[in-house]
Amino acid sequence: MKCPFCGHADTQVKDSRPSDDGAAIRRRRSCPQCSGRFTTFERVQLRELVILKRNGRRTPFDRDKLERSLGIALRKRPVQPDQIEQMVSRIVRQLESLGETEIPSSVVGDFIMKALKGLDEVAYVRYASVYKDFRHTGDFARFLGDEGYNDDRPGGDGAPE
Repeated sequence: MKCPFCGHADTQVKDSRPSDDGAAIRRRRSCPQCSGRFTTFERVQLRELVILKRNGRRTPFDRDKLERSLGIALRKRPVQPDQIEQMVSRIVRQLESLGETEIPSSVVGDFIMKALKGLDEVAYVRYASVYKDFRHTGDFARFLGDEGYNDDRPGGDGAPE
């Protein structure tokens, strides 16, 4: 494994253990060149997934990109990092279980939307605003109305019961 600090080609594993969710192996590594220490994760990958973008491009599936986009939607929300990691693992398993190597980006987005809706409704709306390309406040209003969030519920603030 290449050192992320100095680029030295050979690093040493100092400690290995299962991750908290048991879906990966966490390895602490050390570089003999610069003495830098860092962590890597080793995960099972059933198949190479390729995402078919709306514009026709094909890009390799990137778990880190999925984690980052969920992290943005969930920023400052009462959700623990291990909940995000578990959600990412579930979404990846769902994608791999489709049996396809090329998956439309809309399928990935739909899996993310469903997972966020079950975890945190504010993050769900945040993600939807980007995923569905909201341009105006009316886009939010229509989406919230379609989802059943409106001002005629108890409390009058549009919050679900």
